[in-house]
Amino acid sequence: MKFDRIFEVSTEAELLSLSLEVFAYQFKNSPVYRTFCEYLGKNPACVRRIEDIPFLPIELFKTKEIKTRTSADEVCFKSSGTTGSQVSKHYVADPQIYRNSFIKGFHKFYGPISDYCLLALLPSYLERQDSSLIYMVRDLIEQSGHPKSGFYLDDYELLARTLKELDKQGTPVLLIGVSFALFDLADRYPMSLVNTIVMETGGMKGRREEMIRNELHDHLKKSWGLREIHSEYGMTEMLSQAYARRSGIFYSPSWMRVLIRDPEDPLQILDTENTGGINVIDLANLYSCSFIATQDLGKLYPDGGFEVLGRFDHSDVRGCNLMLI
Repeated sequence: MKFDRIFEVSTEAELLSLSLEVFAYQFKNSPVYRTFCEYLGKNPACVRRIEDIPFLPIELFKTKEIKTRTSADEVCFKSSGTTGSQVSKHYVADPQIYRNSFIKGFHKFYGPISDYCLLALLPSYLERQDSSLIYMVRDLIEQSGHPKSGFYLDDYELLARTLKELDKQGTPVLLIGVSFALFDLADRYPMSLVNTIVMETGGMKGRREEMIRNELHDHLKKSWGLREIHSEYGMTEMLSQAYARRSGIFYSPSWMRVLIRDPEDPLQILDTENTGGINVIDLANLYSCSFIATQDLGKLYPDGGFEVLGRFDHSDVRGCNLMLI
């Protein structure tokens, strides 16, 4: 199956048609996904709606090889984890699909990356060369082409100086960072930023006491005189990203869709404005699995935007665990 049409989805009818086609392809070619679907009594002959497609529990990326094909170009992205813990492994047969997804997705929400100077503050990720986030940001930095674009690791003083200089010059800047690092930078170097977009990728990664997103955003806005803090929603097991440009409400590109499942009955999809588990359709995951039941809690709004409200704890995901194979 070719991926050409994935990024051309523009209507609900096209999303449904392509989702059913991808489901049939992955059912046929992914042994893990097929076994999971058969356990639930689901197959392409009886699935006619997006809501009826089985969503694979994300935990299976830690214990199974989830793929529909292999290739000489295959890369394996791994999630972060504590020493000795299991990590997710996402086998990507065609990295070009990932590049198409993050380039087209970024362009949809922010325009050409060449319009920006991209500053990356991702110390906990940069230590790992198998991070999908680092892969994406490194590629975007190269495409930016600005001489100041780059990773700044723990050099907060240089980064703060660069931010002030670029902002004063009127250069459009995108500062993307992991939450704890942005918090530390804002603590040490308060300043007024006018031409800078600050985007957090989520997670304090054990470096600071966990805080809710609103608290983090309030701290960053106060320190840097910003009206909004942007957020990126992505994960190792996905090849697409959703972005929140204001009020913590995320929006997805047309080939990605979020549904909300009942916390007590993971096979039941809830109506909008109900809180439950986040299920993700990511058609860019063509050669792994495009239908994932995450461990995130969220709420979906009528316009397609969604909010991430937290995560299930171990006991809360029991409904999904019952379906693990």
